[in-house]
Amino acid sequence: MRFVLIDRILELTPGQSLVAVKNLTLAEEYLADHFPGFPVMPGVLMLEALTQAGAWLIRETEDFAHSVIVLKTAKTIKYGSFVEPGRQLQIRVQIVKNGPSETSFKGEGVIDDQVMVKGNFTLTRYNLRDKNPALVGTDASIVAGLRDLYATLRKGSVGARAMVRIAGSEPRPVALASGSQS
Repeated sequence: MRFVLIDRILELTPGQSLVAVKNLTLAEEYLADHFPGFPVMPGVLMLEALTQAGAWLIRETEDFAHSVIVLKTAKTIKYGSFVEPGRQLQIRVQIVKNGPSETSFKGEGVIDDQVMVKGNFTLTRYNLRDKNPALVGTDASIVAGLRDLYATLRKGSVGARAMVRIAGSEPRPVALASGSQS
């Protein structure tokens, strides 16, 4: 992945749905060009965030069975407003139809109950070894790297893990001083 557009996975129900967040900061390289003096997250990257969320849901559901998951189709993609630095985009994806090599989703990106992006999309998946058996090691290497990244996206903060141990419950998003959710 050139850009990792998911900062944290908040909720995941294998085979069903995933909720994640993307925190947009001025440190994002692409904001220098999109647009000078008016930095906003490009719409295509909002769609990519939905795609990445769907891919993580597939990986968890199938125990990382495929090394490659890519966008096949995107339909009825609609954009709401601009996503500026300092905002947190909550990404929600839900499986509509799951097949052996393709999964269809409906998804949306939301900030403060305002939909910034929404639509339907289909992801397809495969292993490199399916096309060239000599690439079995490459598949294994890709999956190992994805598992490491996934562990980072899922682990949550030290404080959230401590609250789970104390309360014996799942962590919930915590209100930040700015009023956004994490």
